[in-house]
Amino acid sequence: MQALQNIEQFIKGVKMDKWAVALLTGATCVVGSVVMLVKKISSHRETEEKIKRARNRRDESLQRAEQAVLRYKESHPTTDSAFILTLSLSELTQQLKEGSLTPEDVLYSYMEKTLAVNKKLNCCTEILLESLDQLTTVGSNKDGLLYGVPVSIKENITFKNHDCSCGVVINLDQPAEKDSVLVQVLKKQGAIPFVRTNLPQALLNYDCSNPIYGQTVNPHNPQKTSGGSSGGEGALIGGGGSLLGIGTDIGGSIRIPASFCGICGFKPTAGRLSLQGLRPIYRGQKSVPSSPGPMARDVDSLALCMQALLCDHMFSLDPTVPPLPFNMEIYRSSRPLRIGYLESDGYTHPSPSMARGVREVKALLEQAGHTLVPYCPLKMDQIFPELLIKGFLADGATTLLQKLEGGPVDPCLEPQVFPCGFPKWLKKTISFLLKPVFPRVSANFDALCGVGSVPELWKQHAAVEDYIQETIAHWRSCNIDVLLCPVIGPAYNFLYCGKLSTAVSYTILYNLLTFPAGVVTVSTVTTKDEEELKHYKGCYQDMWDKLFKEAVSGGEGLPVAVQCVALPWQDELCLRFMKEVEQLVKESKK
Repeated sequence: MQALQNIEQFIKGVKMDKWAVALLTGATCVVGSVVMLVKKISSHRETEEKIKRARNRRDESLQRAEQAVLRYKESHPTTDSAFILTLSLSELTQQLKEGSLTPEDVLYSYMEKTLAVNKKLNCCTEILLESLDQLTTVGSNKDGLLYGVPVSIKENITFKNHDCSCGVVINLDQPAEKDSVLVQVLKKQGAIPFVRTNLPQALLNYDCSNPIYGQTVNPHNPQKTSGGSSGGEGALIGGGGSLLGIGTDIGGSIRIPASFCGICGFKPTAGRLSLQGLRPIYRGQKSVPSSPGPMARDVDSLALCMQALLCDHMFSLDPTVPPLPFNMEIYRSSRPLRIGYLESDGYTHPSPSMARGVREVKALLEQAGHTLVPYCPLKMDQIFPELLIKGFLADGATTLLQKLEGGPVDPCLEPQVFPCGFPKWLKKTISFLLKPVFPRVSANFDALCGVGSVPELWKQHAAVEDYIQETIAHWRSCNIDVLLCPVIGPAYNFLYCGKLSTAVSYTILYNLLTFPAGVVTVSTVTTKDEEELKHYKGCYQDMWDKLFKEAVSGGEGLPVAVQCVALPWQDELCLRFMKEVEQLVKESKK
């Protein structure tokens, strides 16, 4: 009997313990939920505070610049700002060297214009008030090729004591300890960096909007995007607020805004200019290299900027850059060229204006005595998902998503990153289900899974190397010097860039290949282009082709550009070809 009583007591104790455990578990869950909620609220408040501080810094710099401009105008009433703003870069540098213009007159004229352009386009993240102090010391660099020239720079290029946010909240309140190598070289050459310009959140997008500084709009039509990721540069230069800027390009980020905003832009050979002090959204990605490069109103300005940057000072500051000075003889050459050309890459069908731009320039080049031969890029349907997407997102987008944590995701980026967050099994399932109907969409969904392992990453890197060699062999079999091809255009309607990553096929290919490539504006969208667009079907007749048609609609009057490409390290030849196109188009309009 005693044994039965003991068992009964034990069972009652166990029941009591179960109730205690249940209560304790419930209480722990409640406390945990409260702690999580408090943390979330605290994190949200911290994010809002960071954004508020960044916006306040911008507003304060704009206000102080405005006051400085007013003071200068009152004390220098005879300064002819309107005349200064009409000068090309070569004309401006000439007058500065001669002393008929002063760096003060030029800087304040451009600062005033920039402030006016920014009010319309929202293209600046801050005015660099240090530029006003630099006026007192710039005389020591009077022999520099850019003496007294105000230069705008993209926000992800480090400038001492300023943030490089890349449009991402997590990067705020982390001011740079020193200037990037390119900024140091610009200053050595007498240039005055005076404003930093807007970019899209996380850089990996060709719109120009982020939750910190907002949306930059197009100087030719505020209902259109300026492009990206160097969209602030494109808008500011296209709007007349800067005559020379420095952008960065990892998939067309210099060339697309140049096309959208009606200016010139140049992506040099990867490695030709220093990357030290240029902040990417994440480091370590090697398949698709980024390149900094100049953006300007004309090709001569791009060439002068490259000449200024490719100097002993840069080679000394960054010994990883090959010491190759700018070859002016190649740039000024006039020998006839053998030019490859294409209207479509077979992956993204061009808009009518894109194709027409290439056809018209081809005709002008032939009339000028150059030889034009058809060219077609290799395996675009394979390399876009396998080498480009898997190159960018080898880790399945884990690092990108981590960088976006703790802050709002911009509407322009949301459709692009939303599927990145899907679990791998879901990406694979969606890819499998879409394959029979939408093969292009299926392949890209599968690529979002990344490469999976280190051996697979090595295979991917090897495949990139093989593709570069294959393309060079193909190029040589065509016996061409340079290549003429389309660039995305005209400027998109808002909120399409994040839905249309595939359309960067025309530009991103040359990042993968490391080829130098530049953009020259040659025309504007006509009524006929808009009529033809109504019949646009695309290459695959899938959702992306339909979205592209919608994205470029309503573009009448917007700029149309073409792209010029050369083999690696032949940057001067690429620029010479761009100059040729620019001159022929100019003459044809007379």
